[in-house]
Amino acid sequence: MTDEPGHLDVLIVGAGLSGIDAAFRITERNPGLRYRIVERRSRIGGTWDLFRYPGVRSDSDIFSLSFPFRPWPGDRTIAEGDEIRDYLEDTARELGIDEHIDFEVSVTAADFDTTTDLWTVTTEAGGSRRTYVSRFLYMCTGYYRYDEGYLPDFPRMADFGGVVVHPQFWPEDLDYVGKKVVVIGSGATAVTLIPAMAKAAAEVTMLQRSPTFMLPLPWQDPMTRLLRRVLPNTWSHHLIRWRNALGTMAFYLYCRAFPKLSRRTLRQIAIRLLPKGYDVDTHFRPRYEPWDERLCIIPDGDFYRTIRNGDADVVTDQIDRFLPGGIRLVSGRELDADIVVTATGLQLIAFGGASLSIDGRDFKPHDKFAYRGYMLNDVPNMAWSVGYTNASWTLRVDLTSQAFADLIAHMDEHGYTHAYPTVGSAVLPEELLLALDSGYVRRSATLLPKASSESPWRVRHNLILDAIDARRYDVTEAMVFGTVEPRVTAPSA
Repeated sequence: MTDEPGHLDVLIVGAGLSGIDAAFRITERNPGLRYRIVERRSRIGGTWDLFRYPGVRSDSDIFSLSFPFRPWPGDRTIAEGDEIRDYLEDTARELGIDEHIDFEVSVTAADFDTTTDLWTVTTEAGGSRRTYVSRFLYMCTGYYRYDEGYLPDFPRMADFGGVVVHPQFWPEDLDYVGKKVVVIGSGATAVTLIPAMAKAAAEVTMLQRSPTFMLPLPWQDPMTRLLRRVLPNTWSHHLIRWRNALGTMAFYLYCRAFPKLSRRTLRQIAIRLLPKGYDVDTHFRPRYEPWDERLCIIPDGDFYRTIRNGDADVVTDQIDRFLPGGIRLVSGRELDADIVVTATGLQLIAFGGASLSIDGRDFKPHDKFAYRGYMLNDVPNMAWSVGYTNASWTLRVDLTSQAFADLIAHMDEHGYTHAYPTVGSAVLPEELLLALDSGYVRRSATLLPKASSESPWRVRHNLILDAIDARRYDVTEAMVFGTVEPRVTAPSA
């Protein structure tokens, strides 16, 4: 811990799921630790405060997405966005974390000084510059840009006479009642939007270049309701959380081990839920194998049911150009539209776009290997929180927070002021940090840190193996520790 007045022990960047989890875990393990959270938005919530489009909801089950230390209050499997945001705010308030948050503060740069073993973090708040000095820096910023979504360069988009909306920046006053809507994209955002908008719009069409695998999950299931009724709240939460997490993992492993069989399974689900005779192989037969890209969760099969009820349509084609009244496709077909929603994906970025340096020398994220998925080689006293791509985000985030909390405790116990993992002289094979072949990952892979096939630089997307490793976690593996002596001010004459 630092003894300097005004200096922090830990500065956490981001007040979403990761940041709230980090604050709880590091103080649980290190009582009395001085910390602050800086959040660029005006509210707690991160992703769940940013996205406000119709129908926004969790893309994995809420029991494993919520915190293990604060039970989810409901009994539905999937939660809506505002419910998640309220849960985060309630958690922060009940644990006193909200008193440590500075809102509307954007981190622009952070520099580690090896002569003091302190991070100096430069921020902007209300048009003014503010500086924080901290022993540790914990980046809970996720991996996508909040200020910019991905938008392909569609030909002659300016010719369109209607409204173009990106889901990441949904206007509160957008009126789509009785309007013709075209949603470009086939990912989680598109399949969430369409059932919600179809309730009021005149026509809703999903325009996709290629299909996506979809997996129905129940909004509620009888076992969850039974367990919550007969067991204490904490017990039922943990049991449901791990049951759901292990079930998700089992289905993922089944898909990876038996891609042809799992492809048939998902196809049969689509056939059963879509209208009889529907052209499933054109619109819902992806070119890739299951879990090469993340599966889209559709609660109670709502997306398929919306199509079956005639409230939405799917068109698989490519855009030739925009027209004043809609979109012309490569096939020659024209889609009329009053509103076009570009659900075309995310822009990835590491550390919220902040410039990072050591002793004034900048380094790029992709120059570094990720140690156990949460630190970077030769970067002292810094952690980065990134969740799973094939399971709930919080499952790995919570393991990361506990590992970093253990490292801080170990350093405090031994009087160390810095620690960093190092590859030494080893030449490591390189792998992508995120185990997906999605377009947004391929576009931005070189903006993120690297992984390797060798331990402890392997970034696994396997919660079972990670949970086992966490129980035998050795904070000293591949780690360099050291201490700088406090500066002594000469006495005045």
